[in-house]
Amino acid sequence: MSENIYLSPEHETLREQVARFLAREVEPFAEQWERDGCVPREVLRKMGEAGFLGLMYSARHGGAEADALTNLVFAEALSQSTYGGFIITVLVHTDMASPHLHHAGNAAQQARYMPGVTAGRTITAVAITEPGAGSDVAGLKTTARRDGDELVLNGSKLFITNGVHADLYFVAARTGTARHAISMFIVEKGTPGFTVGRSLEKTGWLSSDTAELVFEDCRIPAANLLGEQDKGFYSVMKNFQTERIALAAMAVGHCARALELTLDYVRDRRAFGATLFDKQVVRQRLAMLDAKTRAARQYLYHCAWRVTQGHDVVQDVSMLKSLTGELVNEVVQACQQFHGGMGYMRGTPIERLWRDARILAIGGGATEVMLDEAAKRY
Repeated sequence: MSENIYLSPEHETLREQVARFLAREVEPFAEQWERDGCVPREVLRKMGEAGFLGLMYSARHGGAEADALTNLVFAEALSQSTYGGFIITVLVHTDMASPHLHHAGNAAQQARYMPGVTAGRTITAVAITEPGAGSDVAGLKTTARRDGDELVLNGSKLFITNGVHADLYFVAARTGTARHAISMFIVEKGTPGFTVGRSLEKTGWLSSDTAELVFEDCRIPAANLLGEQDKGFYSVMKNFQTERIALAAMAVGHCARALELTLDYVRDRRAFGATLFDKQVVRQRLAMLDAKTRAARQYLYHCAWRVTQGHDVVQDVSMLKSLTGELVNEVVQACQQFHGGMGYMRGTPIERLWRDARILAIGGGATEVMLDEAAKRY
């Protein structure tokens, strides 16, 4: 029986399947991926073969037609790995980029692209952020203008995860003068006028490729409009809820893993004639961090359950994203502190969690932006 009232035996089976995949296909090799700066494409193909990449998508396209709770179980189970770059490579594909095709794509677009997405043959990225527009999506400057049967894109995108190795990009561009007149477009790699400007080096998520994208008179078929013209802003806002729940799951998963690693360490590490766990201040600090993590996890599952019920979750998800983004940084920093000098050594799991956690309070909606979104809805 599950210890979580929201979960079924099938969810627990999925969690176990993900754990076995991580142990077999990720953990033995991911340190090399950190040095290479990317996750091999073959890994995503194996995940596709295992049925992990289309959990919420239609069976006719290779998906499992599961709900938001199932998708959450997958994201949280994936986040038991300490390699955040691998995790975000997958979650951008499953929870941040391809949902645009799932939600807004017409029958022809889905039939053309979705089978490759769920199989892991076609890697996806979503191109929204620009040098002057991050959380403020309505501030983006990239444009798309109609020219006969084509659309012409001009502009640039920044901090795009999977930007180097993706095959298919879902690009936000301005199509009108109104502040929210933004549309989404499908752009394939190799389209003339579209280039990967440069690969970006980051503090963390080292095995995740991140890039600048450049569009210079990039011509795509008018049929590559994704959803309604001038309605892309609202599509982005809708998909942000899926993205933020996935990032919250990643944060909670990292909290749980950091605490597990640290409890093992302090029970073994001796100082001043006793183990660190024998020190009351250490025990109490870890207990409080665990209590906060357990509480955040219940809120996480409750938000996903509300999605399955068709509720408006914008306020809750905004609160969840801000809460978990800050919590994971509090937890991993304390856990690193209890590891002492060893926690500062490159290549140790706790050091990796520490540097990978920082972005979780920034990416997908910075804490300050999320709290303001929540406050506006009182």
